[in-house]
Amino acid sequence: MPFTIDLEGAIALVTGGGRGIGRAIGRALAEAGARVLVNDFFADRAEDAAAEIRSRGGAAQALPFDVSDYGAVSRAVGGCGPVGILVNNAGNAGPGDEFLFGSFVDSEPADWDRYFSVNLFGVMYCTRAVLPAMVDQSGGRVITIVSEAGRWGHGRMAAYSAAKAGAAGFTRALARDVARHGITVNNLSLGTVDTIGFSEAAAASPEQAARLERQLRSYIIRRFGRADDVVGLVTFLASPMASWITGQTYPVNGGFTVNQ
Repeated sequence: MPFTIDLEGAIALVTGGGRGIGRAIGRALAEAGARVLVNDFFADRAEDAAAEIRSRGGAAQALPFDVSDYGAVSRAVGGCGPVGILVNNAGNAGPGDEFLFGSFVDSEPADWDRYFSVNLFGVMYCTRAVLPAMVDQSGGRVITIVSEAGRWGHGRMAAYSAAKAGAAGFTRALARDVARHGITVNNLSLGTVDTIGFSEAAAASPEQAARLERQLRSYIIRRFGRADDVVGLVTFLASPMASWITGQTYPVNGGFTVNQ
């Protein structure tokens, strides 16, 4: 019997779905039959990703909003039907999605806000907005993309690591709260996934090239991740086949943690 995942009839919200990992996740969920709500901060990116899904025969709607604005989240989610699958993918490490490395002792509280507003509070806001409908339906899936920075800590990225660790802890606690309603809550903890073109980044400076080379040596599968490496596990966790899996964090990291 063929192994298939059927999400027909489900409404799936993918935050940060306009590009990269989120865009790939949206495509995969649509191919499994879900109607995908593509969120992005930028409306044109959300619409472009939704249009791509529709061009492949899937069902998708652009849903632009700022995940760090609870009012905007609530208004957007409230008008699109009962969300049964939430993928908290939106995340950042500073303005323009750049990873800003620096010593914590040289930082100020204002510097930390950009990390927590999306990576932690954005996750909590979006989850809170969809939970009432999941409770009413007696079922749902919440899947949050976290980071190995949160599980192991990355030097010179203390605030980002803390925000991602907070999101993972939130997942574990929430899983206990909502299991009685048939809702599962899980994390994927990612290693470095190349969604921005690392070859171009490495060419920018010798320092950046050396940093990426050191990072690559930490993976026993000697390549950086790709967006398509993430989608299979997300789709499985979103499906009825994962109904007895909750409160877990799954490393998707090229074997990075085997070295720890």
